[in-house]
Amino acid sequence: MGNARLLLTLVVCLVLGGGLTAAVLGASRAGGPHAGSAAAGPAVSDYVDMAEVPPGSAPRVLPPSGPDASAGSVVVECGRNEEGHYNEDNLVVSPGLVAGAHHTHAYVGNLSTDAMSTDASLDAAATSCRGGDRSTYYWPVLRRPDRPGPRPHEGSAGHGNTGEIVAEASVRVEFRGSPVSKVVPMPRFLRGMTGDAVAFTAATDADVRARWGCSGAPDRATTRYPRCQAGERVTRTLVFPSCWNGLETASAGHRSHLLFPSGGGVCPQGTFPVPELRVSLAYEVAPGVPLALDSFPEQRHSPRTDHAMFVNAMTEEQMAGVVDCLNSGRACRT
Repeated sequence: MGNARLLLTLVVCLVLGGGLTAAVLGASRAGGPHAGSAAAGPAVSDYVDMAEVPPGSAPRVLPPSGPDASAGSVVVECGRNEEGHYNEDNLVVSPGLVAGAHHTHAYVGNLSTDAMSTDASLDAAATSCRGGDRSTYYWPVLRRPDRPGPRPHEGSAGHGNTGEIVAEASVRVEFRGSPVSKVVPMPRFLRGMTGDAVAFTAATDADVRARWGCSGAPDRATTRYPRCQAGERVTRTLVFPSCWNGLETASAGHRSHLLFPSGGGVCPQGTFPVPELRVSLAYEVAPGVPLALDSFPEQRHSPRTDHAMFVNAMTEEQMAGVVDCLNSGRACRT
């Protein structure tokens, strides 16, 4: 009888211990490395005074090395969303699903982009880009949670994404070449994504790409919301992968067809260098103003979740012009 009780006690302890272990592991996986309180966020720790960020922390642009480098640049002038093009869709990640993003995106370029867009509809639409580029470029909006958002698109997202949308003071859409080789044209309707919309609960920061900063300290960058000096702009820089597998314009998970080069600028084996897209955003934000990036509720408006998407709808002739400018080392503007 004593042995039976001892065995029963042991079994109960193992079951309870296993349940506790599973609960701890589950919470760890759900919370990721940045898990915090149950508050909606952002947290105080999501902000940093840029004076405390070391100089030289901004990602460096590799200088051309070797005769095959494509050292040019192309700025595509698409405005700063003066048209007020916003929605809660994500054509790259959830095509056909209206409000599938669960947060609001801001756009430049193609003026028709929404969840129901197709290659054909993008090709036929108007654009905000001065040179006629019908590509679509978009990212989650930045808000002031201390102010109500009275306009329709400021309250339509829900899921804790509330407050006045801070309009972009400037938007720079730029393509750059490779520091080590010539680039080849992007295929029409190539889909691209950068950043990690679920970085707060992800197991690692491997896909965190966006960098925040202040216009007065261009050599400093952070993955936190920056506290800038009076008169400076808050900046966001989103760099896209630029190594295409030569086979697909999209892929499951939205990442495997378009990869980032190595730290030395070399593309992974089996991929080809295409023009590197950089979207640079700037905002007029007074010192001390709270900020909140639109996000999924469980991501708590973490600045690490910043991300952006694009669909290349340039004509073959337009893309050929971009490639020629990059490969010949010129600075061009369209």
